[in-house]
Amino acid sequence: MGKIYVVGLGPGNKENMTFRAYDVLKNSDIIIGYKTYVDLIEGMFPDKKIIKSYMKKEVARCEETLKLALEGNIISLISSGDAGVYGMAGLMLEIAGDQVEVEIVPGITSANASASLGGAPIVHDSVNISLSNLLTDWELIKKRIDLASQGDFVITLYNPKSSGRPELINEARDIMLKHKRKDTPVLIARNVGREGENYDITTLDKMLDYEINMFSTVIIGNSNTKVLNNKMITPRGYKV
Repeated sequence: MGKIYVVGLGPGNKENMTFRAYDVLKNSDIIIGYKTYVDLIEGMFPDKKIIKSYMKKEVARCEETLKLALEGNIISLISSGDAGVYGMAGLMLEIAGDQVEVEIVPGITSANASASLGGAPIVHDSVNISLSNLLTDWELIKKRIDLASQGDFVITLYNPKSSGRPELINEARDIMLKHKRKDTPVLIARNVGREGENYDITTLDKMLDYEINMFSTVIIGNSNTKVLNNKMITPRGYKV
């Protein structure tokens, strides 16, 4: 009997990968994952058997992973960031059931990596919301944005904008403006941990003037978030 590891790569560079994740990948018989994520780590393991999959093939990817594990292989199914945050961990556990052992190997999330690049914006209570409506109804996503804004949470937006849904970020921003000040600080981090890494700090009313794409993470502050030396900080309440 083989085994399945569901591995979070973090941002995708070796420096931000955990020792445990690296060792698991190194000791696996096969690495399988979405092509974009495989491309990030393929050079680290040139002698490893690697299987590339494609977008919208997540179920088939997990089914293939299970089949290979049942044949006696040690498999690493990879996700960027943390496999349990918009990653493959849940689906793999569902498909594998009790047929084979599945172990989740955590990684640095996009929210954590982006926040550290631009300061300390998620020091206090925060929520993650994906703007992808491929698997979640847009009306439900809007409700979550509205309620998180009412609750004065710091909000991290995953999958903020794609060519197929360029207008959703506009609507999300308008919902937040109903409950957050227009000068609320916003961090837009791009390609974190990869070539071309950069970020901008702007405000909620001006955030749409900046480049936002599927390689971006957008963090919107709460009512106490501030900018100091081009770093975004959400105070936790300590007296300074």
